[in-house]
Amino acid sequence: MTELFSEPGSLDRLPTEQLNPRTADLDRLDTLGILTRINDEDRLVATAVRAALPELGRAVDLATARWRAGGRVVLFGAGTSGRLAMLDAAELGPTFGVPADRYLARMAGGTDALRAASEGSEDDWASGEAAAADLTAADVAVGIAASGRTPWVLGALAAARRRGAVTIGVACVLGSELGAYADVTVAVDTGPEPIAGSTRMKAGTAQKLVLNAFSTALMVRLGKVYGNLMVDVQATNGKLRRRAIRIVQQAARVDAATAEGTLTEASFEVKTAIVALRLGIVVPEARARLAQADGAVRQALGET
Repeated sequence: MTELFSEPGSLDRLPTEQLNPRTADLDRLDTLGILTRINDEDRLVATAVRAALPELGRAVDLATARWRAGGRVVLFGAGTSGRLAMLDAAELGPTFGVPADRYLARMAGGTDALRAASEGSEDDWASGEAAAADLTAADVAVGIAASGRTPWVLGALAAARRRGAVTIGVACVLGSELGAYADVTVAVDTGPEPIAGSTRMKAGTAQKLVLNAFSTALMVRLGKVYGNLMVDVQATNGKLRRRAIRIVQQAARVDAATAEGTLTEASFEVKTAIVALRLGIVVPEARARLAQADGAVRQALGET
């Protein structure tokens, strides 16, 4: 399978590998000039992501359906793509109360590749297949590759598809090989990098935006956000405890002492405290109402 992806010159033809005429004199500029030119390129990324929102929306809807049926979301990436995937997955626990075994990331070279480059591992198709060997038809596999052609990522998506999982591809070029293995391909056309081929730059920024938007929209659809408040936040340290109190204050329109008291009674379950205070009911009844509403605060409050 890997011969297709080692075709001579195929990498050279990618837009991300081309020379960027807007930064051709980068080494002639002073420090502020360098930074300004890089920032000029960064400003193009959000526009490129916006063009891919319809596909990203389809990906979120597919993931929402599988999640509600008990499935997982598993991200696959190599190099920068894998590190960004690991970062996004790690942050969902404290922010949205997501169990680590339901939204997770795997990268070529394993966790050691987080700290040190393991570039050769990205060419191992079979290793990518093995990384997805435990997926089932309930799951969602998200393959992230700036080039859209990384063998490890393609191997993972191929294996996930064979096992019936929904497959989503994230690439920074149009019409890549990734599309052959993905039910939905989110292709963000970031174009030439400020430094030719350095996809840790614009492509990496695009991937961060896409992954953040994907996971956040999924959490909103799952009822883990009320308005724009993170009502499933886990109060595991002082900062998050203060945030939980502030969220209850804002949502229930009470003072800090009342918010903290109800949170304490509710074992610092933010949603439960909000529903109890807004409806003037006891904590067990608030929990029951939330359970009937599948954890959605707005529904538990009877709001439309």
